[in-house]
Amino acid sequence: MQTGVVGRRHEIEQGMAGQRKDLYQRFLEEVKGYVQLADDLGYASYAQPEHHLQIEGFEANNHPGMFSLFVGLHSKRMKASAMGYTLPTHNPLRVAEEIATLDHMLKGRLNVAFTRGYHARWVDAYAAVPGVQCTRPANAKAKDDQDAFNRSVFEESIQIIKKAWLSETFSFHGKHWNFPPPGGSDGHPAYAKFGKGQDAEGRVREVGIAPRCYQDPHPRIFGGFAGTMRTVDMWARENGTPIVLADDLEFCKNLADRWYDGAREAGHEPDRGDSIAWGGFLMLTSDKERQKQLMDEHMWFWDEWFIPMGQRPPNVLIGSADEIIDRIGEAHDKLGFNDLFLMFGQGHLEPDENNHELTEFMAKIAPRFSQKDEEGTFV
Repeated sequence: MQTGVVGRRHEIEQGMAGQRKDLYQRFLEEVKGYVQLADDLGYASYAQPEHHLQIEGFEANNHPGMFSLFVGLHSKRMKASAMGYTLPTHNPLRVAEEIATLDHMLKGRLNVAFTRGYHARWVDAYAAVPGVQCTRPANAKAKDDQDAFNRSVFEESIQIIKKAWLSETFSFHGKHWNFPPPGGSDGHPAYAKFGKGQDAEGRVREVGIAPRCYQDPHPRIFGGFAGTMRTVDMWARENGTPIVLADDLEFCKNLADRWYDGAREAGHEPDRGDSIAWGGFLMLTSDKERQKQLMDEHMWFWDEWFIPMGQRPPNVLIGSADEIIDRIGEAHDKLGFNDLFLMFGQGHLEPDENNHELTEFMAKIAPRFSQKDEEGTFV
C-alpha cells in the first residue's frame, strides 16, 4: 500500500507541498512506475487510501475510485484496492454504484475497504450527514458521543451498500439515510414499463443501482485498519476481512479468533485465513546503519503527522530478508492469514530505493510463503 506522500521530507518542510503541480506530476509518474513493477513482479494488489485537503503533501489520494482506476489502467493482472472509502463523508448509495461501475471497468480486478475517518479537517468538511465528525482516540471521554455518531453512520452506510449490491431494487429507512425519501419520489412511465420499484400510483418506492457489480456477488471487502474488538465484531457480521498492522501477535490472535467465531454466528462460511489481513511497514535492508536511517525517516513522518492525531505507529517489518522471513513466519504460524498487507516508502524515498525493495521482497521473501499461479500472481 502506498501512503500518498507527494513530497520528500525536505520538500514537505518547505511548506504547501500538496499544491505544487510539479510534485504532484512526479507523484503520479512514480506511482505509475510502482504499479507497473508490482504487476510484473507478481504482487496481488496495489492499495491506496482516501484523504482530502492535504495541502501539506502528506497524504494526497483524494478519490479512491479514480485512483483505483489509475492503478487498473497501468496494470494488466493485479487488483486495485481502494483502502478505502471513508463512509461518513459519502452518500452510500452513490458509493455502491461507483464501486460497481469501477468493478466493471477493471473487469473484477478490484478490492474495496471502508474506513471511518480520523482526520477532523477533511472529515468534518466533507460530512455526508449533518453533524458527523471524525473518530477520536478511545480515551477521549468527552468525545465518546462524537465517535459513536461516526460509527453509527459508518455501519448504516455499509448496510446500504451491501443491500444495493445484492438487490435488484430495495428500500432503506434508517436512522441517518432514507432511500427513496419518505413518501417516495415522482415516477415515470418508463419506470413501470421497463424497470421496477414504482407503485400503482406512480410513486417510486424502491431504487436499484446500475450496473450491478461485475464480481459475484461483489468485490471482496476489507475493514480499514481495525484495532478494537467492537470493530472486529462488525466486520464479522459483514464478512469483511479486518486489516491489522500490529506487532502484538497475541492481540491479533484474539482478534482473528473473535472474527471467525462471529462470522460463523452471523451465518457466513468463512475461511479462517480471511479472519485477519496482517502486515506492517516494510523496510528491507541488511545494513544496520541504513535500517536506522530508514526508521528515523519514517518516524519523522509519523511524529509530524499521525501521532498528534492520536494514531499509533504501525507494525514495522525491518531487517534483512532472513529477519523479515522469521517475523512473517512467526505471525503466519500464529494467525494463519491469507493476506499480507505491506506499506512501503512511496513518497518518502527515491524510486530506485523503493523499486529495489519491492523486487528484493519478491525474490527473497515471497517464495518462502507462496507460489505463483498461472497469471503470475503470488498466492
